[in-house]
Amino acid sequence: MDIVSGNLGWIEVICGPMFSGKSEELIRRLRRAKIARKRVQVFKPELDNRYSREEIVSHGDSRMKSEVVVSASEILGKLDWRTQVIGIDEANFMGEDVIEVAQQLADTGKQVLIAGLDTDFMGRPFRPIPDLLALAESITKTLAICMRCGNPAKHTQRLVESEDLIVVGAAGMYEARCRRCFEPGMPKQDTFEFARPVKTS
Repeated sequence: MDIVSGNLGWIEVICGPMFSGKSEELIRRLRRAKIARKRVQVFKPELDNRYSREEIVSHGDSRMKSEVVVSASEILGKLDWRTQVIGIDEANFMGEDVIEVAQQLADTGKQVLIAGLDTDFMGRPFRPIPDLLALAESITKTLAICMRCGNPAKHTQRLVESEDLIVVGAAGMYEARCRRCFEPGMPKQDTFEFARPVKTS
């Protein structure tokens, strides 16, 4: 959504669970900015190397060239002063520094588009995205489809056993779940009663 124009800076945040189209929406907006002949730079965290090291890639395989950073503060060092639009994917892996970086960029007249998970595998707010939501001029909440019942899904269900907050993965390690089907942490295993073999005489 284009909300303002001219040299005014602002922050747009696209958030939601995995498989909800966040990266796809980010790429769409960045492509529109390029069509409008704006200078665009795109950044992603080094941690996210699931599909490509040098591109942001949606689960639907939309791609856009990006620059890899270890921390959000590196964005300022890599930024071309002529850049008008900055895209940041998987901001949930960037740490708290991305809040100050986004504010600084917007305050200097840049359009900052940020995508990331707003809740973790336990269903808790996943910082720094909630903080960015409070600072943003525009917020888009994307929903996925629950893999259990087909209803709109707002949660990311972890399917592998780990207590770590960040476990980078995709299909097979995570799936989208609705409020009813979501199980914080690891889902409980379904139990099946197998019929005893029939004795033959």
